[in-house]
Amino acid sequence: MKSHTKELWKHIPQRRQIVSIHNEVEAEVAASGIKEGLVLINAMHITASVFINDNESGLHADYERSLEGLAPFDAGSDPKSGGYLHNRTGEDNADAHHKRQVMGREVVVAITDGKLHLGPWEHIFYYEFDGRRKKRILIKVIGE
Repeated sequence: MKSHTKELWKHIPQRRQIVSIHNEVEAEVAASGIKEGLVLINAMHITASVFINDNESGLHADYERSLEGLAPFDAGSDPKSGGYLHNRTGEDNADAHHKRQVMGREVVVAITDGKLHLGPWEHIFYYEFDGRRKKRILIKVIGE
């Protein structure tokens, strides 16, 4: 069995943003030379996510609205008023940790004939919840 590893580095200047990494994953699968196998794409930070879904701006806006409703950024650090205990540490990113739990950490995609084996509307994204610094994404391709 062969393997190929690549770390992508992203610096998102905003606090939150959805970024397509689909083409970069495809390029690493091609570079690996692996024809049959799997690719793992993993956000290597606890305030970011990798997910697969439709590449449609309305859906992305819906994610923002839904996640902000579940874990609002400005909830504060006073637990008596619904704030985040985590933010008492001096951080302001408790919401980002919650959003990551909902959206997930990683995806695994089959590789068939050297290509990503996805459905017709499936697209790979990185979702940053606490940007403004460099973060890594792991791409690990394994197979034959």
